[in-house]
Amino acid sequence: MIYTTKKELAQSYCPDIDYTAALKKLNHWIRTNTELSARLAATGYIATQRRFTPQQVKLLYHYLGEPF
Repeated sequence: MIYTTKKELAQSYCPDIDYTAALKKLNHWIRTNTELSARLAATGYIATQRRFTPQQVKLLYHYLGEPF
């Protein structure tokens, strides 16, 4: 399954917390993983975007693993 919004993807990684906290956690993971951040930036990713492209989702899965 390809997730399109940050909210959906964050909630799939952190289903037990509210979406605001899940978004903060996902953004923190992205910021603190410098290799992931660089690879996402190369795809045109900016922190304020609300949707991930399929290529960006693949990168997130590669570095963070697929959500449960």
